[in-house]
Amino acid sequence: MPSSDRSQAMDHVILVLFENRSLDNLLGHLYGPEDAKAFEGVLGKDLSNPVPPWADHQPPDGSGTVKVHVGDNMDAPNPDSGEEYAHTNTQVFGTLDEHNRFAGGDEITAPYNAPEEGAVPTMDGFVADYISFFTWEMGRQPTYEEYSQIMQCFTPEQVPVLNGLAREFGVFDHWFCEVPSQTFMNRSFWTAATCTPLPTGGTTNTPIQHWVHDNVSETIFNRLEEHGRTWKVYVEGDTGASLTGLIHWPMLHERFATHFVPFSEFEKDAASGNLPDFAMIEPNLLVGHGDFHPAAGAALVKGLELDVDVPSSILAGDAFLQRIFDAYRGMRSADGANLWNTTLLIGWDEPGGTYDHVPPGPVPAPDKAAPVGQMGFRFDRSGYRVPAIVVSPWVEPGSVYNEEHRHTSLIATLVKLWDIGDGFTERDKSAKPIDYVFSRETPTDPDEWGVPQANPVPKWQIDWEASDRTLSNLGSVAIPGLIETAKAKGLPLPAQLEDPNFHLTTDLAFHAQQLLFRYIWPLLGPQGEDLDQIKAIVEQDLKDATKPESEQRK
Repeated sequence: MPSSDRSQAMDHVILVLFENRSLDNLLGHLYGPEDAKAFEGVLGKDLSNPVPPWADHQPPDGSGTVKVHVGDNMDAPNPDSGEEYAHTNTQVFGTLDEHNRFAGGDEITAPYNAPEEGAVPTMDGFVADYISFFTWEMGRQPTYEEYSQIMQCFTPEQVPVLNGLAREFGVFDHWFCEVPSQTFMNRSFWTAATCTPLPTGGTTNTPIQHWVHDNVSETIFNRLEEHGRTWKVYVEGDTGASLTGLIHWPMLHERFATHFVPFSEFEKDAASGNLPDFAMIEPNLLVGHGDFHPAAGAALVKGLELDVDVPSSILAGDAFLQRIFDAYRGMRSADGANLWNTTLLIGWDEPGGTYDHVPPGPVPAPDKAAPVGQMGFRFDRSGYRVPAIVVSPWVEPGSVYNEEHRHTSLIATLVKLWDIGDGFTERDKSAKPIDYVFSRETPTDPDEWGVPQANPVPKWQIDWEASDRTLSNLGSVAIPGLIETAKAKGLPLPAQLEDPNFHLTTDLAFHAQQLLFRYIWPLLGPQGEDLDQIKAIVEQDLKDATKPESEQRK
């Protein structure tokens, strides 16, 4: 054992951020009353949400409610639940403006289902919001069986790796996301303790130009470099892009060609002891969704049930987590990074509209002097809970940490332990560090760690003929926005993009982004024969995408 001192437990940090699940959804069954743990899960509680009277299909038992129940669909909720600011307002406070009922996207208007000043979270609007958003997505109201899935919570047997790590190491049961909204801003808080609410955004993923041009806040990566520390972002999947890079484009673009590498490099660096001080891991966030994200098919292509995801995205996420943990457990190098001086932190961006019963509270705005952000939000309350697990041989097995933490607790910890200057914003200055979790005088033996294996992941495929429809959510935000950015930066793009008949098909989006992103993140894109094959496919896709409307596939 190279290190016998717990003070070195965080000499290196690995952070993996998954997508769109609440604590109750994935870890709610982790411990029950019989376990004698002070754990805030769903067991031993009578938890439910009311069904609104305007729902066409009321509960068959006449109760008018949906109770929390064990999940029976590993891809649920399918279609995806609403995650933006307005949807989170409904979920947390039960507020749904009448004019926003059955609305989604840009159709939602002020006051965006916002609660009244001083309102107390009720956590009883998940069913109402899901029925409303489902109706907008699918063009019809859901059946009871369809909308009741929003109250599903999974068992340790269904998600064995995540729950096994929580039991073998330590779990935070009051870890809240920073913003009651979606992906970009919450990931930005993980790495910058803010999301630059002005001049053009900050409360939703759109407009993407805000992130590409205006998110100029200092990041943890910039701070580490200033203090002589090292970092890398390891990206899984074939999409060839980094969401971290996209969100922090103005601050990190000069490092796209050097510090953003494939996940396979993480496995090599972990085995050889060559991990940087700070290693961030991005799961596959687009095709296949090895990130725990709920089914994106219907959300990606509005009104269409499309098998875009791995048939079970929870299983795919758990399997990817096993790969990460296996690499971590194998870190036995006598020099450099090893498991005794490296901590693995498993986190989420936001709960994504999945059910949770613990209300979030007020938080300080990152900059008290800043004007209100997008949709009038003042950044003075957090989003609700997400899973968070700390893995280290210096953590007492079976630990449950009841203290309130948020994403900025990581930056607060690094500022405290790594001597990298002052806090970033008022948010991380108020966050509780996590270094108290290293409570053991002697480390546990990694050869005796008992973590179950992941369940099998089904094979998947995409029906390209069925997918030639208007893109929404991630497709309509990230890919077109990056095309416009590429144009503005003078990157070489096909002439067909200027054709008056051009329309962005799903297959073209998935293929062309691999070529486009290769100019931005050169180490992440296809290489050699794979690159030649993608170019040939894109040529055909472009021909299809420029056919006159009368000839386009229906």
